[in-house]
Amino acid sequence: MTDSQRSQLLHLGVIALLFVAFFVLPTYHVGNLSRIMVLAVYAIGYNFLFGYTGLLSLGHALFFAAGMYGLGLSMELFDLTTAPALMVGLASALIVSAVIGFLALRTSGVSFMIVTLMFAQAGYLTILYFGSYTRGDEGFVIQQADRVLFGLDLSNDTARYFAALVLFSVCFLAVARLVQSPFGRTLVAIRENEERARMLGYNTVAHKLKAVVISGTIAGVAGAAYALLFGYAGATFATVQYSIFPLLWVLLGGAGTTIGPLIGVIFMFYLIDLSSDITSAYMLIAGVVLVLLTLFAPQGLAGELRKRVFKWMP
Repeated sequence: MTDSQRSQLLHLGVIALLFVAFFVLPTYHVGNLSRIMVLAVYAIGYNFLFGYTGLLSLGHALFFAAGMYGLGLSMELFDLTTAPALMVGLASALIVSAVIGFLALRTSGVSFMIVTLMFAQAGYLTILYFGSYTRGDEGFVIQQADRVLFGLDLSNDTARYFAALVLFSVCFLAVARLVQSPFGRTLVAIRENEERARMLGYNTVAHKLKAVVISGTIAGVAGAAYALLFGYAGATFATVQYSIFPLLWVLLGGAGTTIGPLIGVIFMFYLIDLSSDITSAYMLIAGVVLVLLTLFAPQGLAGELRKRVFKWMP
Protein backbone atom coordinates (compact mmCIF):
# COMPACT_ATOMS: atom_id res chain seq x y z
CA MET A 1 0.00 0.00 0.00
CA THR A 2 1.38 3.39 -1.01
CA ASP A 3 1.62 6.38 1.32
CA SER A 4 -1.14 8.11 -0.67
CA GLN A 5 -3.46 5.14 -0.20
CA ARG A 6 -2.68 5.01 3.54
CA SER A 7 -3.45 8.73 3.74
CA GLN A 8 -6.82 8.30 2.01
CA LEU A 9 -7.66 5.36 4.26
CA LEU A 10 -6.81 7.43 7.35
CA HIS A 11 -9.05 10.32 6.30
CA LEU A 12 -11.98 8.09 5.36
CA GLY A 13 -11.48 6.13 8.59
CA VAL A 14 -11.72 9.31 10.68
CA ILE A 15 -14.98 10.26 8.96
CA ALA A 16 -16.37 6.75 9.39
CA LEU A 17 -15.44 6.82 13.08
CA LEU A 18 -17.28 10.10 13.57
CA PHE A 19 -20.30 8.65 11.76
CA VAL A 20 -20.39 5.59 14.00
CA ALA A 21 -19.84 7.73 17.11
CA PHE A 22 -23.33 9.18 16.72
CA PHE A 23 -24.89 5.75 17.26
CA VAL A 24 -22.70 4.54 20.13
CA LEU A 25 -21.95 7.60 22.28
CA PRO A 26 -24.28 9.08 24.93
CA THR A 27 -26.30 12.15 23.97
CA TYR A 28 -23.99 14.46 25.94
CA HIS A 29 -20.92 13.44 23.95
CA VAL A 30 -22.81 13.51 20.66
CA GLY A 31 -23.70 17.14 21.39
CA ASN A 32 -20.07 17.86 22.22
CA LEU A 33 -18.89 16.25 18.98
CA SER A 34 -21.23 18.46 16.95
CA ARG A 35 -19.53 21.52 18.41
CA ILE A 36 -16.08 19.95 18.15
CA MET A 37 -16.47 19.20 14.43
CA VAL A 38 -17.41 22.81 13.65
CA LEU A 39 -14.49 24.14 15.71
CA ALA A 40 -12.23 21.58 14.01
CA VAL A 41 -13.17 23.14 10.66
CA TYR A 42 -12.01 26.47 12.10
CA ALA A 43 -8.75 24.81 13.20
CA ILE A 44 -8.32 23.19 9.76
CA GLY A 45 -8.50 26.62 8.17
CA TYR A 46 -5.97 28.00 10.64
CA ASN A 47 -3.65 25.02 10.15
CA PHE A 48 -3.62 25.59 6.39
CA LEU A 49 -2.08 29.02 6.93
CA PHE A 50 0.09 28.35 9.97
CA GLY A 51 1.00 24.68 9.63
CA TYR A 52 1.52 24.50 5.86
CA THR A 53 2.39 28.08 4.86
CA GLY A 54 4.25 29.13 7.99
CA LEU A 55 2.30 32.35 8.60
CA LEU A 56 1.44 32.95 12.25
CA SER A 57 -1.84 34.86 12.46
CA LEU A 58 -3.50 36.26 15.56
CA GLY A 59 -6.43 37.64 13.60
CA HIS A 60 -8.46 34.61 12.59
CA ALA A 61 -11.27 35.53 14.96
CA LEU A 62 -12.04 38.31 12.46
CA PHE A 63 -12.64 35.76 9.69
CA PHE A 64 -14.67 33.50 11.99
CA ALA A 65 -16.78 36.48 13.05
CA ALA A 66 -17.15 37.69 9.43
CA GLY A 67 -18.79 34.40 8.50
CA MET A 68 -20.87 34.35 11.68
CA TYR A 69 -22.17 37.91 11.35
CA GLY A 70 -22.51 37.67 7.58
CA LEU A 71 -25.00 34.86 8.09
CA GLY A 72 -26.55 36.13 11.33
CA LEU A 73 -27.15 39.75 10.31
CA SER A 74 -28.44 38.85 6.85
CA MET A 75 -31.06 36.66 8.54
CA GLU A 76 -31.76 39.09 11.38
CA LEU A 77 -31.91 42.36 9.42
CA PHE A 78 -32.82 41.32 5.88
CA ASP A 79 -34.88 38.17 6.53
CA LEU A 80 -32.81 36.02 4.20
CA THR A 81 -33.42 32.30 4.28
CA THR A 82 -30.69 29.91 5.37
CA ALA A 83 -29.07 29.03 2.03
CA PRO A 84 -28.60 32.64 0.79
CA ALA A 85 -27.49 33.68 4.28
CA LEU A 86 -24.81 30.99 4.21
CA MET A 87 -23.58 32.38 0.88
CA VAL A 88 -23.44 35.87 2.42
CA GLY A 89 -21.43 34.50 5.34
CA LEU A 90 -19.01 32.74 3.00
CA ALA A 91 -18.66 35.82 0.77
CA SER A 92 -18.09 38.06 3.81
CA ALA A 93 -15.24 35.87 5.04
CA LEU A 94 -13.73 35.63 1.56
CA ILE A 95 -13.77 39.41 1.01
CA VAL A 96 -12.47 40.23 4.50
CA SER A 97 -9.65 37.66 4.24
CA ALA A 98 -8.67 38.94 0.78
CA VAL A 99 -8.47 42.55 1.99
CA ILE A 100 -6.64 41.69 5.21
CA GLY A 101 -4.28 39.35 3.36
CA PHE A 102 -3.47 42.00 0.75
CA LEU A 103 -2.61 44.53 3.46
CA ALA A 104 -0.98 42.26 6.05
CA LEU A 105 1.31 40.51 3.56
CA ARG A 106 3.17 43.77 3.11
CA THR A 107 4.81 42.67 6.37
CA SER A 108 6.35 39.38 7.49
CA GLY A 109 7.26 37.44 10.62
CA VAL A 110 6.34 39.06 13.92
CA SER A 111 5.06 42.14 12.10
CA PHE A 112 2.51 39.99 10.22
CA MET A 113 1.32 38.53 13.51
CA ILE A 114 0.90 41.98 15.08
CA VAL A 115 -0.88 43.44 12.04
CA THR A 116 -3.40 40.58 11.92
CA LEU A 117 -4.00 41.02 15.65
CA MET A 118 -4.63 44.74 15.15
CA PHE A 119 -7.12 44.10 12.34
CA ALA A 120 -8.94 41.53 14.45
CA GLN A 121 -9.17 43.93 17.37
CA ALA A 122 -10.46 46.63 15.03
CA GLY A 123 -13.10 44.17 13.84
CA TYR A 124 -14.14 43.43 17.40
CA LEU A 125 -14.43 47.14 18.24
CA THR A 126 -16.46 47.69 15.07
CA ILE A 127 -18.95 45.03 16.21
CA LEU A 128 -19.26 46.82 19.55
CA TYR A 129 -19.58 50.25 17.90
CA PHE A 130 -22.51 49.09 15.78
CA GLY A 131 -24.13 47.45 18.78
CA SER A 132 -27.58 48.69 17.75
CA TYR A 133 -27.37 46.18 14.89
CA THR A 134 -25.00 43.51 16.27
CA ARG A 135 -26.14 43.78 19.93
CA GLY A 136 -22.49 43.83 20.97
CA ASP A 137 -21.31 41.45 23.68
CA GLU A 138 -24.88 40.35 24.33
CA GLY A 139 -25.23 39.02 20.81
CA PHE A 140 -28.46 37.74 19.34
CA VAL A 141 -30.25 34.43 18.97
CA ILE A 142 -31.14 33.01 15.57
CA GLN A 143 -34.68 31.74 15.88
CA GLN A 144 -35.30 28.02 15.63
CA ALA A 145 -37.81 28.55 12.81
CA ASP A 146 -35.08 30.20 10.71
CA ARG A 147 -32.55 27.40 11.16
CA VAL A 148 -33.90 25.19 8.40
CA LEU A 149 -31.81 24.11 5.41
CA PHE A 150 -33.28 22.05 2.56
CA GLY A 151 -36.15 21.05 4.81
CA LEU A 152 -33.89 19.93 7.67
CA ASP A 153 -34.39 21.50 11.10
CA LEU A 154 -30.81 22.18 12.17
CA SER A 155 -31.88 22.80 15.77
CA ASN A 156 -32.60 19.06 15.95
CA ASP A 157 -29.71 17.13 17.52
CA THR A 158 -29.53 14.51 14.76
CA ALA A 159 -29.71 17.00 11.89
CA ARG A 160 -27.17 19.25 13.63
CA TYR A 161 -24.70 16.38 14.11
CA PHE A 162 -24.83 15.18 10.53
CA ALA A 163 -24.72 18.74 9.14
CA ALA A 164 -21.55 19.29 11.20
CA LEU A 165 -20.18 15.95 9.98
CA VAL A 166 -20.82 16.83 6.32
CA LEU A 167 -19.16 20.22 6.73
CA PHE A 168 -16.18 18.70 8.53
CA SER A 169 -15.82 15.91 5.96
CA VAL A 170 -15.86 18.30 3.00
CA CYS A 171 -13.27 20.66 4.54
CA PHE A 172 -11.15 17.80 5.90
CA LEU A 173 -10.93 15.96 2.57
CA ALA A 174 -10.58 19.14 0.49
CA VAL A 175 -7.67 20.46 2.54
CA ALA A 176 -6.05 17.01 2.66
CA ARG A 177 -6.18 16.94 -1.13
CA LEU A 178 -5.05 20.53 -1.45
CA VAL A 179 -1.93 20.18 0.71
CA GLN A 180 -0.79 17.21 -1.39
CA SER A 181 -1.31 19.10 -4.66
CA PRO A 182 1.47 21.09 -6.39
CA PHE A 183 0.01 24.27 -4.85
CA GLY A 184 0.13 22.78 -1.35
CA ARG A 185 3.69 21.55 -1.83
CA THR A 186 4.69 25.00 -3.01
CA LEU A 187 3.28 26.46 0.21
CA VAL A 188 5.38 23.99 2.21
CA ALA A 189 8.44 25.03 0.19
CA ILE A 190 7.68 28.68 1.03
CA ARG A 191 7.33 27.75 4.69
CA GLU A 192 10.70 25.99 4.69
CA ASN A 193 12.67 28.51 2.64
CA GLU A 194 10.80 31.39 1.02
CA GLU A 195 13.92 32.89 -0.55
CA ARG A 196 14.77 29.64 -2.33
CA ALA A 197 11.18 29.25 -3.53
CA ARG A 198 11.35 32.78 -4.93
CA MET A 199 14.64 31.99 -6.68
CA LEU A 200 12.99 28.97 -8.32
CA GLY A 201 10.49 31.33 -9.93
CA TYR A 202 7.48 31.07 -7.65
CA ASN A 203 5.47 34.18 -6.87
CA THR A 204 5.56 33.70 -3.12
CA VAL A 205 3.39 36.72 -2.30
CA ALA A 206 0.60 35.51 -4.61
CA HIS A 207 0.78 32.02 -3.12
CA LYS A 208 0.64 33.38 0.43
CA LEU A 209 -2.30 35.63 -0.46
CA LYS A 210 -4.19 32.62 -1.83
CA ALA A 211 -3.37 30.74 1.37
CA VAL A 212 -4.74 33.59 3.52
CA VAL A 213 -7.95 33.72 1.47
CA ILE A 214 -8.48 29.94 1.60
CA SER A 215 -7.69 29.83 5.31
CA GLY A 216 -9.90 32.81 6.11
CA THR A 217 -12.79 31.51 4.03
CA ILE A 218 -12.71 28.13 5.78
CA ALA A 219 -12.66 29.93 9.14
CA GLY A 220 -15.61 32.03 8.01
CA VAL A 221 -17.56 28.96 6.92
CA ALA A 222 -16.96 27.54 10.41
CA GLY A 223 -18.25 30.79 11.95
CA ALA A 224 -21.38 30.78 9.79
CA ALA A 225 -22.01 27.11 10.59
CA TYR A 226 -21.53 27.72 14.31
CA ALA A 227 -24.15 30.49 14.29
CA LEU A 228 -26.56 28.40 12.24
CA LEU A 229 -26.20 25.11 14.11
CA PHE A 230 -26.14 26.56 17.63
CA GLY A 231 -28.38 29.56 17.03
CA TYR A 232 -26.23 32.35 18.40
CA ALA A 233 -23.93 35.12 17.18
CA GLY A 234 -22.02 37.33 19.61
CA ALA A 235 -18.99 39.63 19.82
CA THR A 236 -17.23 37.13 22.09
CA PHE A 237 -16.30 35.14 19.01
CA ALA A 238 -14.42 38.14 17.60
CA THR A 239 -12.15 38.58 20.64
CA VAL A 240 -8.44 37.79 20.76
CA GLN A 241 -9.28 34.65 22.71
CA TYR A 242 -10.85 33.13 19.61
CA SER A 243 -7.73 33.93 17.60
CA ILE A 244 -5.56 32.15 20.17
CA PHE A 245 -7.79 29.08 20.46
CA PRO A 246 -7.10 27.76 16.92
CA LEU A 247 -3.38 28.33 17.46
CA LEU A 248 -3.52 26.19 20.63
CA TRP A 249 -5.61 23.50 18.92
CA VAL A 250 -3.18 23.27 16.03
CA LEU A 251 -0.08 23.26 18.24
CA LEU A 252 -1.56 20.55 20.47
CA GLY A 253 -2.78 18.38 17.62
CA GLY A 254 0.21 18.89 15.37
CA ALA A 255 0.87 21.79 12.99
CA GLY A 256 1.24 20.70 9.39
CA THR A 257 -0.73 17.49 9.85
CA THR A 258 -4.19 16.98 8.39
CA ILE A 259 -5.60 15.15 11.42
CA GLY A 260 -3.92 17.41 14.01
CA PRO A 261 -6.63 20.10 14.19
CA LEU A 262 -9.34 17.57 15.08
CA ILE A 263 -7.15 15.91 17.72
CA GLY A 264 -6.24 19.29 19.19
CA VAL A 265 -9.85 20.45 19.46
CA ILE A 266 -10.99 17.17 21.04
CA PHE A 267 -8.12 17.21 23.52
CA MET A 268 -8.58 20.86 24.53
CA PHE A 269 -12.37 20.60 24.72
CA TYR A 270 -12.39 17.62 27.03
CA LEU A 271 -9.40 18.82 29.05
CA ILE A 272 -11.35 21.95 30.01
CA ASP A 273 -14.59 19.99 30.41
CA LEU A 274 -13.03 17.44 32.80
CA SER A 275 -10.94 20.03 34.66
CA SER A 276 -14.02 22.15 35.36
CA ASP A 277 -15.58 19.15 37.14
CA ILE A 278 -12.62 19.04 39.54
CA THR A 279 -12.10 22.69 40.42
CA SER A 280 -13.24 26.20 39.57
CA ALA A 281 -9.58 26.92 38.72
CA TYR A 282 -9.83 24.56 35.76
CA MET A 283 -7.72 26.82 33.52
CA LEU A 284 -4.78 26.26 35.89
CA ILE A 285 -4.98 22.49 35.32
CA ALA A 286 -5.41 23.03 31.60
CA GLY A 287 -2.42 25.37 31.55
CA VAL A 288 -0.14 22.89 33.33
CA VAL A 289 -1.12 20.09 30.94
CA LEU A 290 -0.56 22.34 27.94
CA VAL A 291 2.91 23.33 29.17
CA LEU A 292 3.83 19.67 29.71
CA LEU A 293 2.63 18.73 26.25
CA THR A 294 4.57 21.59 24.72
CA LEU A 295 7.73 20.44 26.51
CA PHE A 296 7.44 16.70 25.85
CA ALA A 297 5.52 16.66 22.56
CA PRO A 298 6.72 19.81 20.79
CA GLN A 299 5.39 18.67 17.41
CA GLY A 300 1.90 18.05 18.80
CA LEU A 301 0.15 14.73 19.31
CA ALA A 302 -0.26 13.85 15.63
CA GLY A 303 3.17 15.31 14.87
CA GLU A 304 4.84 13.03 17.42
CA LEU A 305 2.96 10.02 16.03
CA ARG A 306 4.20 10.88 12.57
CA LYS A 307 7.75 11.37 13.81
CA ARG A 308 7.96 8.18 15.87
CA VAL A 309 5.57 5.65 14.29
CA PHE A 310 3.60 6.60 11.18
CA LYS A 311 6.14 8.25 8.90
CA TRP A 312 3.61 8.33 6.04
CA MET A 313 1.03 10.37 7.96
CA PRO A 314 0.15 13.52 5.96
